[in-house]
Amino acid sequence: MHIFIAILSFALLLIVLWDAFETVILPRRVTRSYRLARLYYRNAWRISSALARAIPSAKLRDAYLGYYGPLSLLVLFGLWAGALIFGFAMLHWAAGSIVGVAGRAVRFRTDLYFSGTTFFTLGMGDVVPGTMHGRVISVAEAGTGFGFLAIIISYLPTMYGAFSQRETNISLLDARAGSPPTAAELLRRHGRQRSLNDLGPFLHDWETWSAQLMESHLTYPFLCFFRSQHDNQSWLAAFTAILDVCSLFIAYGEGESKWQAQLTFAISRHAVVDLSQVLKVKPVPFSYDRLPAADLPKVRSLLIDCGVPRCSEDSDLKLKELRGMYEPYVNTLSKLLLISIPSWGLEPGAGASPRSVWGRVSSKGSLQESQSGAAHEIESGHL
Repeated sequence: MHIFIAILSFALLLIVLWDAFETVILPRRVTRSYRLARLYYRNAWRISSALARAIPSAKLRDAYLGYYGPLSLLVLFGLWAGALIFGFAMLHWAAGSIVGVAGRAVRFRTDLYFSGTTFFTLGMGDVVPGTMHGRVISVAEAGTGFGFLAIIISYLPTMYGAFSQRETNISLLDARAGSPPTAAELLRRHGRQRSLNDLGPFLHDWETWSAQLMESHLTYPFLCFFRSQHDNQSWLAAFTAILDVCSLFIAYGEGESKWQAQLTFAISRHAVVDLSQVLKVKPVPFSYDRLPAADLPKVRSLLIDCGVPRCSEDSDLKLKELRGMYEPYVNTLSKLLLISIPSWGLEPGAGASPRSVWGRVSSKGSLQESQSGAAHEIESGHL
């Protein structure tokens, strides 16, 4: 019986430590289906998302889900620590450590208490190991606990640094594409100044952002559950808007902007596909058409305003083909994470946030006049 318990305790300790190593330290994707962290997140998210769907208010639902990402990570650390303490307590009991005062035998709960004080290096001294085996196990547990806590604490800034880097670019997208970001709003705002040349460097920056997000979120998939700091913003909505813009320039554009759009589209689609695979969800097409055929003339008109020389109906099929390459993956991630996907934003002002200077409309209802007024406020120091 003691040998069987010792084997179980060793197996539990190895499983927990290896799972923590793969989740926190290993800088690559783990494809194995059976993992403690994956099992934990699958069930925890199933419960949390079910409760979220019962909240009628979208704002309250997003606020509730905003706590899930950080809180679930802390709970995972606690579960790892609890499993390690329990495993070492089992090992103490199986080794016959005779943990107690004056050599008295004690119950398993005392082994568990001693394991906890040793793991967190408290050193209370009220309970001590009575055999050489017990001392060896105690030293091993103290070293494991110290190393475990040190690694967790040291890697937390890395995880939150990846989150902060992701959110910085999403916030910058607000001024260019609205909140929530849409492809049409991005074209509309660039089209006012005929700044087609600016879109090339812009898409290049988002090519880099997509690669960085893919690297960080494949290493730490739980970052997918971290919500953005502002309403109407999310990493998935940003991905969707950028993919929409890239697909337009690939289908209708030409020259340098088209070449950069192809590069950005490739890495962005690669990211959403890999994230879908990591989160174990299959692509599902939208139940509706995000861009009906009747709206395509508006899209071509926006592209012409941006300086795209030729926009013909012959490229409509190419656009549909490109959309089919990423929309099913975006849709299934949206359903899993309960993140809304923005429209194409063909209605003027559809992507403007009420708190953004782009969304302030003058008494005559002219968005351009509002933009001029905002520029005046900035120059006068009121903003």
